[in-house]
Amino acid sequence: MALPPLSSSGVVGVAGRIDEPVDVRTGDLRLAGRPLPVTSPARVYVCGITPYDVTHLGHAATFVWADVLGAVLRMAGADVVSSRNVTDVDDVLTRAADARGRHYDEFALSQEFAFEQDMRALGVRPPTHVPRARHHIQHVQQLAAALLRADRAYVREGAVHFRAGDVAARAGLDAARARELAAEFGDTPDDPLREDPLDVPVWRPSGDRDPAWPSPWGWGRPGWHAECAAMATATLGHGVDVLVGGADLAFPHHAHQTAMAEAASGVGPFARAQVHVGAVSQDGAKMAKSTGNLTLVADLLKVATGPALRLLVLDRPWAQPWEYRPELLDGAQARLDALFSAAGRPSSSAAAARAVTDRLLDDLDVPGALDVAVADGGDAARLLIRVLALG
Repeated sequence: MALPPLSSSGVVGVAGRIDEPVDVRTGDLRLAGRPLPVTSPARVYVCGITPYDVTHLGHAATFVWADVLGAVLRMAGADVVSSRNVTDVDDVLTRAADARGRHYDEFALSQEFAFEQDMRALGVRPPTHVPRARHHIQHVQQLAAALLRADRAYVREGAVHFRAGDVAARAGLDAARARELAAEFGDTPDDPLREDPLDVPVWRPSGDRDPAWPSPWGWGRPGWHAECAAMATATLGHGVDVLVGGADLAFPHHAHQTAMAEAASGVGPFARAQVHVGAVSQDGAKMAKSTGNLTLVADLLKVATGPALRLLVLDRPWAQPWEYRPELLDGAQARLDALFSAAGRPSSSAAAARAVTDRLLDDLDVPGALDVAVADGGDAARLLIRVLALG
């Protein structure tokens, strides 16, 4: 006798209650060594792109890992709601568009299109929400107003600055190191309008060449950290289950985004867990658009398949920084071939499939799950191919 679905009206009467096992997919995910009980909806905010250039491998690694996190949460029984922003109001983007004689938002859309092509080739599923900063100006202004009411921000000459307070200390940084990191991302700690060098802008006055919107504090544009805080809360609410981004975003970006969201709403923690994906280096230096030290996804896809490139990113701990070398592609392809050969075996070990699941739930241990799947094959390998979207 088939059991009724758990979402039905239930069974009335003892006679209809048949003692049969019910398979309820549930489990506790562990991230960074801490348990994250799985509930629905699981809300995942992924710090996305500033669309002023094409996608490099280091950037893509974050989105591949975010995609696998969502797949593992679904495997554990959660309904996943994800949001991956597009920072299309940014001074770097404005300058890049100006240099090409294009309007910033039109230029951003063309770069976003190229990014989405790369994501499709890598098997990254589209997120539930794709908020764009220029569509959330009102939400940034509401955030600024809430911070002002809470006395966590102040206005000077048309700029609203967030009182960062102990944000750096909470991130385990002293003031000198925090200033260095802020300056690396184009911040100006020596701005004389700030009460404290580590305060950050929520709203800034716009010059003649900057995008500008009217506000209670004059024509201006949002600050970077405020954009993400506003877009995250607008799409997912005042708290998320997992905040995902590159390791280089932990400070200043995620630290201030989190502090602003918590200060404005009074809800904390903003994120139950954070996944900061390890940086990818090349020739001894971190891969970054700002330095031009890049290996582009589009170029790699000319010499490797999307699944092999995806596995290249995933066959290591997610927080581990690593160095890209061309010969690693051959190793990833060999690992993928071995997994598919194992999947062709007829074995159907429930214990092996469970071991694959357990490893994925344990801090997204893809290398451990791969070892089990290749060794045992059959259902375990086929399960892993499905979850990692390698087929």
